[in-house]
Amino acid sequence: MVDTVVTVNLFNNLWVLLCGALVFIMTISVGLLEIGELGKDYRQGLLKTIIIVCVAFFMMALVGFNTAFAPCIGGIIGNPLYSAPFLGGFSTDFPGLLQGVWWSMGPDYFNTEVTLSTYFFFETAFASVTLALVGLIALRKMKLSAFTVFAVAYFAIIWNLPAAWIWNPTGWLYNLGMRDFAGGLVVHGAAAAAGLAIIVKIWQEEKQKGLKESPQVPVNVSPGWITLAILLLWLGWFGFNPGSTLTWNHAANVVVITTFIAASTSFLSMMFFKYMETKKNPDLIYAANGVLMGLIVITPVAGFVSPGSSVILGIICGPLFIYLEKIFMRMKWFTDPIGLFPGHFSGGLFGVLMIAFFTQHSYAVASGNANLPNGILFGGGAAAVQQLGIEILGIIAVMITVFVLSYIVVWLIGKGMNGITTDYKKENLL
Repeated sequence: MVDTVVTVNLFNNLWVLLCGALVFIMTISVGLLEIGELGKDYRQGLLKTIIIVCVAFFMMALVGFNTAFAPCIGGIIGNPLYSAPFLGGFSTDFPGLLQGVWWSMGPDYFNTEVTLSTYFFFETAFASVTLALVGLIALRKMKLSAFTVFAVAYFAIIWNLPAAWIWNPTGWLYNLGMRDFAGGLVVHGAAAAAGLAIIVKIWQEEKQKGLKESPQVPVNVSPGWITLAILLLWLGWFGFNPGSTLTWNHAANVVVITTFIAASTSFLSMMFFKYMETKKNPDLIYAANGVLMGLIVITPVAGFVSPGSSVILGIICGPLFIYLEKIFMRMKWFTDPIGLFPGHFSGGLFGVLMIAFFTQHSYAVASGNANLPNGILFGGGAAAVQQLGIEILGIIAVMITVFVLSYIVVWLIGKGMNGITTDYKKENLL
């Protein structure tokens, strides 16, 4: 059961709660980003993100937190019966709420002395923003009712499996040695896998309607909204990455630096390479995507690398996004104006792979990941190559699992709701 003896660390709990609050802001900020890129008339983006937040907290409290972060059954899924629904239900003495710490925060595992309520809030904010990223692909095309039903399943089981496998100390990938510091795969990659399942279903319904190509959702930039969105997301990332240390120490401070340097360098890289390509000043969308790409790529490695490495990764981000955007734009069977695939999918998985190349053991130890060897670029040798293989295995397992589960859910929703797509003429998509 939950450890009731370990003393709660007040500073760590305040740190994680503060970081959780910043991550909480990110879900609504994704809605602002949609308005910034699609125009002020796209109000559904804001309603959608509020729905996501509320369903996240309800479902994670009901069962999702257990399936992700309770002790795993066979390393696959957290025990859904570990605590009563809603974090102990009506109990006044459930361990970890008014006393003690959550089981994985005790000395046998992460030893951060964080309580159940603190950890629940922090991880639920992560789950919430992950579905907000999935929702980037729904746009005006998916019925809001269908997306809401999908959210229920998402927070009960779909998001929870990658979290249980990689962030839970009894998960099979964690015990195999895989690491993903703040969610390059658990958040960004897995969001893209779920998004891919949704657009496959949308395209199937579009073909049934006689469409030869998927109607493209137009970009209509609103400068004020997109600027506000990217600033709020950047601020939220202060909680997203540094908070993932789950403790207030020197490592958390270093993660702040690597995160902000990577984002800033990525912005400069994006603007430079886009200018070299077009010989014109890049517009605001590329400025925003430059910052975002740096934040995404540094996320899985932020606690394992030096500030110098964050500069190199930031430089790579610019040309990486520009090249991949061209590839994804050639595909006419879906629309992705907010950049789920060139940004979150590509950047998230690229960042996970970079763990095996840029990790420096001293930084990994400081962030509580002493099992990680030096990366290939820092003399890690065979151990680093083995780490690369583990990260690749984790990527394959998570991406396939999330895609399959998500497609099954949207297929069932489509059967029950006579399709998941909206009235295209009413949505001005035809």
